[in-house]
Amino acid sequence: MKRPLIFLAAAVAVLGAGGAGAQTVLTLSSWLPPTHGLSVGQLEWCALVEKNSGNKIKCNVLPRAVANPPGTYDAVKNGLADVSFTVHGYTPGRFVLTQMAEFPFLGDSAEPISVAFNKVAMKYPQFAQEHQGVHVLAYFTHGPGIVFNTKRPVTKVEDLQGLKWRVGGGMVNEISKSLGMNVTLKPAPDSYELLSGGVMDGTLFPAESTESFKIDKIIKYATFFPGGLYNTSFVFMMNQGKYDKLSPEEKKAVDAASGEVAARIIGRQWDKVDRRAVALMQANNVQITKADSRFVADVKARTSTLEQKWVQDAAAKGLPNADKVLAEFRSEIAKASK
Repeated sequence: MKRPLIFLAAAVAVLGAGGAGAQTVLTLSSWLPPTHGLSVGQLEWCALVEKNSGNKIKCNVLPRAVANPPGTYDAVKNGLADVSFTVHGYTPGRFVLTQMAEFPFLGDSAEPISVAFNKVAMKYPQFAQEHQGVHVLAYFTHGPGIVFNTKRPVTKVEDLQGLKWRVGGGMVNEISKSLGMNVTLKPAPDSYELLSGGVMDGTLFPAESTESFKIDKIIKYATFFPGGLYNTSFVFMMNQGKYDKLSPEEKKAVDAASGEVAARIIGRQWDKVDRRAVALMQANNVQITKADSRFVADVKARTSTLEQKWVQDAAAKGLPNADKVLAEFRSEIAKASK
């Protein structure tokens, strides 16, 4: 925990130090704790933007989030904050194309998936068209999705059934339903209250979230899948009007820190805290199960139609050759993983 705090203090000091002659201030909002990898990643991005601009841009980190997680996209769109991030699945039905990054078994770490996702999504303008009112700085994902619960080991699909699960929305909701799970759509920060109070028996999360949302001492069982049971797509974004008002030099400074650069920054932060969280699980004696080949095959069989449906839905949203785009995405993940 000390390293993120040290980095946070250093980043804030750097951002503050450059403020004296700053011409442009970007207000920054995060609905996660200041030590969370995404909050720290935002600060790292800001420090890079300030450096790129010769201290003509600085960031003002707001003391609290301007909106709850599902409301963050519209908060940035409406100018309540200049920069923030959100989970696409927190607003069901709004984003279709980005579900490409949420299928099972995509990869074992956030950085290569984020880099590949950003590269492919930035290539096709239809992804940007789903993000009207904001300027997309980067697309990214968290690390591989894991099954956590308080009741029993999960070693087969049938073990998932009969328990109450929190999920974050998007494709993970469809994956869960395909597996016969009883799921409720709730934002990640609600997890502690839901699990500690017994309202929910389990949650689907990357490793990082057990520590970030303080459920590391509540969770008793974890099941890991090769490549992850699911993934979650995010957008890192800026208010469109704010971006449009930047000078050409300022836009260049922002652009140079965004795209793949930002996707790598955030992906690396996530992978770091994922590793730390796994060590914490072991220290807390969480019973860890690794899904065997039979379990994986059963999941694949039950979720196989989801990709076909996405291809149809993506085509309906105007993305041509969606099946080839998905194949391109997987190919880019493989390249980025080398």
